[in-house]
Amino acid sequence: MIEKIKLSDGTIIDFDYDKKVESISQSLKSNGEFSTEEADSVAQNVVNLISEKFVSAVPSQEDFDQLVKLVLRSTPAEEANNVPETTENPSNEQPAPENNYNNQTEPTPEPEQKPEEAKCEDVRKLEALDIPLSEQGRRILEESDVFDELGRSIFLDRYSIKDKRDSIEMGDLVVATTKEDPKFPKKDIGIVKAVSGDKLILHMITGVHADQANNYEFNTTIWQTDRPLESIRDAHKRVARAVASIEKDQELQGNWAKEFLYHLQKKHIQPAGRIMTGASSGEDAYTKNLTLFNCYVIPSPKDSRESIIKETLYQMTEIMSRGGGAGINISSLRPRYAYVKGVHGKSSGSVSWGGIFSYATGLIEQGGSRRGALMLMMHDWHPDIEEFINAKRVKGMIENANISVLVSDKFMDAVKVDDTWTLEFPDYENDEIKTVYEEEWDGNLDEWKKNGLPTKVYKTVRARDLWNQIVTSAHASAEPGIVFIERYNKLSNSHYFNQIICTNPCGEQGLPAWGVCNLGHLYMASFLKQVGEDQDGPLYDINWEELSRAAKALNRFLDNVIDLTPYHFKENEDNQKAERRVGCGTLGLGEMLIKLRLRYGSSESLELIDKVYKFICEEMYKSSCILAQEKGSFPQFDTERFLESGFVQTLSPEIKNIIREKGIRNVTLITQAPTGTVGTMLGSSTGIEPYYAFEFYQQSRLGFHKVKIPLAKSYINEDGTLPQYFVTALEMDPEDHVKVQAAVQKWTDSSISKTANAPENFTKEDTRKLYELAYKLGCKGVTVYRDKSRSEQILSTDKNTEQKNIESAQATSKESLVAVEASESEEKASEETEQVSQEPEQPSPEPEGEPQSETPEVPADPTEDSAACKIEFDEYGQMKKSCSD
Repeated sequence: MIEKIKLSDGTIIDFDYDKKVESISQSLKSNGEFSTEEADSVAQNVVNLISEKFVSAVPSQEDFDQLVKLVLRSTPAEEANNVPETTENPSNEQPAPENNYNNQTEPTPEPEQKPEEAKCEDVRKLEALDIPLSEQGRRILEESDVFDELGRSIFLDRYSIKDKRDSIEMGDLVVATTKEDPKFPKKDIGIVKAVSGDKLILHMITGVHADQANNYEFNTTIWQTDRPLESIRDAHKRVARAVASIEKDQELQGNWAKEFLYHLQKKHIQPAGRIMTGASSGEDAYTKNLTLFNCYVIPSPKDSRESIIKETLYQMTEIMSRGGGAGINISSLRPRYAYVKGVHGKSSGSVSWGGIFSYATGLIEQGGSRRGALMLMMHDWHPDIEEFINAKRVKGMIENANISVLVSDKFMDAVKVDDTWTLEFPDYENDEIKTVYEEEWDGNLDEWKKNGLPTKVYKTVRARDLWNQIVTSAHASAEPGIVFIERYNKLSNSHYFNQIICTNPCGEQGLPAWGVCNLGHLYMASFLKQVGEDQDGPLYDINWEELSRAAKALNRFLDNVIDLTPYHFKENEDNQKAERRVGCGTLGLGEMLIKLRLRYGSSESLELIDKVYKFICEEMYKSSCILAQEKGSFPQFDTERFLESGFVQTLSPEIKNIIREKGIRNVTLITQAPTGTVGTMLGSSTGIEPYYAFEFYQQSRLGFHKVKIPLAKSYINEDGTLPQYFVTALEMDPEDHVKVQAAVQKWTDSSISKTANAPENFTKEDTRKLYELAYKLGCKGVTVYRDKSRSEQILSTDKNTEQKNIESAQATSKESLVAVEASESEEKASEETEQVSQEPEQPSPEPEGEPQSETPEVPADPTEDSAACKIEFDEYGQMKKSCSD
């Protein structure tokens, strides 16, 4: 008998046989694959097998977990879950959605359908070359063939659970780093041909080494490889079981596990990346510490060094280290040159602190495999707004963050009539309000003034001049973006208890302080059913019944995620469980429109977009109301105040009556995210975007890839052209981008990640008109990207883009280092001057509540290099520096 067990944190405790059997049994039953009797029997066998193996040693919790995983993996998905794994429509005879809302607790099981046995192309090639394949390697290749090469690589690198590196054996499939680089690494897929200690010889399946000239070989070590445990089928089962485990009893857990798995395997539903990576059930699960939320908004920092460093910077780094992105509104920080009483100096301003957050984000990106993502925002009234607008055009200032200006309706009115605009800030030097400022100031100037508290006007400008600065910078560098924040809060369903203060890094989710992104997507092209064929190809129509069913499932899925995910900050948990915010979105709109033979952005496409997104919105709201009847409304729900929301006011009387009658489970329901990674994994157009191009190059952490859209091949004409409804992001009129965004925004209670692509010759005046059109049409924000306006591009039609990106990164790194050295030199000179002018024995006190120390009023010249140091770059763009005394 086992006497001791080692927990995942290394602690060794007494082993309880009965307790462990019960724990494993419950886990098996929650998956919906075993009866109580079967689960108990299997659990006993697992514990007995471990007991036999560890006669004189202490087993770890991981030993039990691995054996349970093998048991689950050995149960065929098509038998265990009783759902088809094909992409054919299982039934066209389902009830209409409006007749099926009250059946959310009883999803319809699908008939069993076993897939045909077939070897994938890679397996056939490997067998022809006599390359041995382990069970793991063969299974992953054969069960992940729903993806193209890039999609499979994305899944295996980012979403498949990984095994310990020392478990790698000959024949295993691994993800190998074939080029290390802090910004542009490369990863490829290979099969282990030989193992010698920690050295590996791989037969490469993808990448530059996968050719005859290299004998398909690549030499590496176990430390530069990952061994995936899951195929996409395994991952879908894991995610479905985990999210369903929140349901109140085993029957519901089993039913909803099947329903979720059905939609995952049909590609109806695609969870956001963090859910795909981290969703698992059981307190000892491998991924128990991983957040299932992609992004967060951190409260605006208090205007003190302590709050900026000890609170905001700490919160940001903790979130990013776990794979999340962060948004921070820095409007709460006093402006540049503002007096700092504690050190008898002047503040370097809010933008300089934004630079600190940006720099820390860069460190997290370089230190891990997943880059940090940061959004910095500032209100249009802040005295530093002009410096902020131009920050991204200054090398080394804010390089690792997106920036956006929070624009009010009042400012847009001033622009329209050519009025003046005041840049102001609370009069924090006023002794009468010092305590109020230190305790209550949070960056909400309207609330501050509403309470009769004083401000200080730093500058009065012409509103159109400030607007033109925004336009000029956006034209030059695609930033700043703009968010119409006053409009956002007027429309917000949380208007009466939780103000939106910032968005996440991609701009699609406006959030309150401590708010989170909880995202999942409907793959729009998966709801098309073929209804015929003509000389141009297949004819499609929308399967509205399946779209309704999937919308209900996605709403419940994301609502369950709220209770499944671990919370690392209690404030996040309190906020999210009080409002239960979910973001059900879409991807593949561009692909769907092509298959329906509608040109993206045309008047016909806008009519269909309005119809489709209205349908999704209403299905989501009805579903959340029925869910509220079953599980309760979100705790902050107030019927009359909720119905006063600007967005809810636009909904039909039917929807408003259902809300009044049943309540609603979630404060907001719809968010249109960029879906860049998961959309590419599925081989579709991303988010609500058109295809960037039908043949292009993509730079990612997997490397530089040529992407060809298979859809175009089946529609190409004899003369090599494509039908007129094939249109790319760069071919469209930029105004059409904004019109599509506005059409979708009408039925989106949160916001949208959307880029208005513009040609290289797009003028500043064109950019200004586009921004004003977005405001006129009701968008909550907009980003304009003029082709080649940045030195580094993620997507491009130029095959030389990879080298250009590397050269740009090297130049940026060198310039940043030079700027740092110049700053260090100036700081040293400043310190020497200070030593002469001040008594070191009597430093000025630094009371709490005061911001940073003084900064020289004359900035350093970033173009001056240090003669004492030599800067070089290696072949990967890594910076090397050597200095003499």
